[in-house]
Amino acid sequence: MSINIVRVICGVTLLTSLLTTCNTKNNESIAEKAARIHAKVLTVDSHVDTPMRLTHSGFDVGKRHDVVTERSRVDFPRMKEGGLDAVFFAIFTGQGERTLKGNEKVRKYALEISDSIHSALERYSDIAVLALTPEDAYSAERAGKRAIFIGMENGYPIGNDISLVNEYYDLGVRYITLCHTKNNDICDSSTDTTEFNGLSTFGEQVVKEMNNLGMMIDVSHISDSSFYDVIDLTKSPVIASHSCARAICDNPRNLTDGMLKLIAENNGVIQLCILSDYVKTPDPNPKRDSCQQAVRKKYRYFQDLSDEEMINARRDWYAIDSVFPRKRATVSDAVDHIDHIVEVIGIDHIGIGTDFDGGGGLEDCSDVSELGNITIELVRRGYTEIDIEKIWGGNIMRVMTEVNNNVHSDSNIYE
Repeated sequence: MSINIVRVICGVTLLTSLLTTCNTKNNESIAEKAARIHAKVLTVDSHVDTPMRLTHSGFDVGKRHDVVTERSRVDFPRMKEGGLDAVFFAIFTGQGERTLKGNEKVRKYALEISDSIHSALERYSDIAVLALTPEDAYSAERAGKRAIFIGMENGYPIGNDISLVNEYYDLGVRYITLCHTKNNDICDSSTDTTEFNGLSTFGEQVVKEMNNLGMMIDVSHISDSSFYDVIDLTKSPVIASHSCARAICDNPRNLTDGMLKLIAENNGVIQLCILSDYVKTPDPNPKRDSCQQAVRKKYRYFQDLSDEEMINARRDWYAIDSVFPRKRATVSDAVDHIDHIVEVIGIDHIGIGTDFDGGGGLEDCSDVSELGNITIELVRRGYTEIDIEKIWGGNIMRVMTEVNNNVHSDSNIYE
């Protein structure tokens, strides 16, 4: 081999080595920049279903749990690890019978969940505090504590009693997702048949009362017609506490570009959900779908379960993953939604609502301790610190402040 050839080979090897080193340093620089920004800004997750675990024995939100063995995705220690400053704990209730008996039962259950949240905060007052306003969240951040807001997923516990909206507000509830996967007395769901073709007459009263109180209206889960009715009626900005862009993933739970534009005109915000099926259309798996539906029916759609029933329900549900494993979407897939939403309506109307403990989780962001991976991807794609501050908390806190300040008195609300 000639000396010149050796020199060429050595030169190529050296260049390859230098490029690899530079790329490594660049990746490290991105990670370091992301970590600095993530630690600096107020980070807010607008939707987790962790309170469902609080009402059953054996779960301690103040202790660290394992996502693999326990399937738990949020607790106070991992919130600290993941740099999550504030979170909305959802009082979730599945849709049951719309009767006097059903309404009384679900109201009792909602109050039980609320009590469990307040009890946990009393027990761990040195770690976390109840937040009612954005100022509470910023104050908690300065004190090194986690801020816990309360939301209500599904207006079913309101039944058809408008006074209960105020009762839940007094308990700390600062947004209500008007419905869940089935219609209720407020409106049609995005995943049910048409009943009211939008808001019911009672639902219109609920929207007005939420405006009156300064409570955020959550349009996630509601039908397109319900969404348009809310936008036409509300006098305050709305939120979609955990939804994605339908243009990227064609799911009725997600929002069309037209709906996104109306949220921007309303000065509201869509909080990106990282439940995989809403992020990326899954490959068809009818056997898996059939098994999941069978488990839902077996355990009464996870309503009014005893501790033992809940343990068995989780066991059966998770067993499906073992038999029919699915490929989950990635952080990159999720940030594709952020890119699209920013392109359509700008940086001031996007946030993050993971839906952890309610199905949320990505291949590379499986629990709250890994939320920094989202920030790394945002930095990698060129989002600035100001952009990331808005995405991670600034936008949802802005909306909350405006809703709180923009109350509307309507003397005809109860007519």
